Amino acid sequence: MIVIINYGLGNLESIKNMVKKIGFESVISSNLEEIGRANKLILPGVGAFDNGMKNLHDLRIVPVLEEEVFEKKTAILGICLGMQLFTKKGEERKMAGLGWIDAETVRFQFHEEKAKLEIPHMGWNLVKICQRNPLFEEMYPEPRFYCPFVPRSLQK
Repeated sequence: MIVIINYGLGNLESIKNMVKKIGFESVISSNLEEIGRANKLILPGVGAFDNGMKNLHDLRIVPVLEEEVFEKKTAILGICLGMQLFTKKGEERKMAGLGWIDAETVRFQFHEEKAKLEIPHMGWNLVKICQRNPLFEEMYPEPRFYCPFVPRSLQK
């Protein structure tokens, strides 16, 4: 069973729909027992680093995740903020991350010619596939992926 972890931040139904589209069933849950029975985990997230960590702690999910990932070796996929929370800390504030990746989550730093880009940069974006991968088999030409907001300066 794939469990999409609900800690109050994320596009949970979108992820559930994509998991279904690739042929798998999943559940959205913050129930510790259900998370503990997962074969695979997805930690999504949209929002601020500190809010994400606070929510995981408030729901008592962190110890369960650590047991699942490190003791039971359950595979976990972090998406967006979920992946950022795998790091030691976020630049935004002071809360520690999960610390699973020896890194810090920091804001983008652009060279002068790109300094006018707004963050977050989201919207429909073209993807250039540089290496053959089963994930992209049967992908239509010039694939595009979506994130929910495009700053006005980047809109066409």
